[in-house]
Amino acid sequence: MVVPLRDGLSASEFRAAAAAAKDANQARRLLALAAVRDGLSREAAAKAGGMDRQTLRDWVHAYNEHGIDGLINKPPPGRPAKLSPGQKAEIGELVKAGPDIEKDGLVRWRLADLARITKERFGVSVDEDTMGRILHELGFSRISARPQHPGQGDGAIADFKKTSQPSCARP
Repeated sequence: MVVPLRDGLSASEFRAAAAAAKDANQARRLLALAAVRDGLSREAAAKAGGMDRQTLRDWVHAYNEHGIDGLINKPPPGRPAKLSPGQKAEIGELVKAGPDIEKDGLVRWRLADLARITKERFGVSVDEDTMGRILHELGFSRISARPQHPGQGDGAIADFKKTSQPSCARP
């Protein structure tokens, strides 16, 4: 049984949409539908689109139901996130606040420390690489300021800077 292609776009409009498509598979399917609209047999149109007749039939159903956007493969859902958005936001706030040296015994957060805290607070075991991706997702970068000792004086860094004169003076 032949599934009719719904009215709407002409063969030239299908071709124009294929030329503008960013997804190669969608463009190939649009060209196969243009061949159907031109009056080619379903077998010839499927062959032109690099598929068999049954696959073309499935894409005709997808087009009839969802339009041109229905011709794009949907990405697989993948593994669900280990942390909820609220938990990620809490980790972000923790990083923004920085560690408390008396409570945490740290002067800066490391990924291992954040993974340990995630395990303690949320009961979710997260690898250091995953924690790095979460922090990147939250807008943090790997670059961090050099830690400063709490007892360091204000002018201590300036006292150790090199102040030698240039070896040759410019004319």
